[in-house]
Amino acid sequence: MRLTVADSDFAWPARLFVALVRKVRGQELPDVVKTQLYRPNLFGRWASPATHDIMRGPSPWTIGERELFAARVSRLLQCPF
Repeated sequence: MRLTVADSDFAWPARLFVALVRKVRGQELPDVVKTQLYRPNLFGRWASPATHDIMRGPSPWTIGERELFAARVSRLLQCPF
């Protein structure tokens, strides 16, 4: 289930960031970014560094391989990447 409130109910700094990204990119932010901005204390402040460590930290796999794994899992879960 997807909460529509996570599309627009941000604190003012995040609202400004979302508007700027929309204007520059001409498209919406990915849902995972919106989730991190919507409730940063609940999800964003710990998930973002953890994701960065997993995707960019030391590993026997290259960054490209890890990105490909993430894209494949997202596809299998029918989640836009």
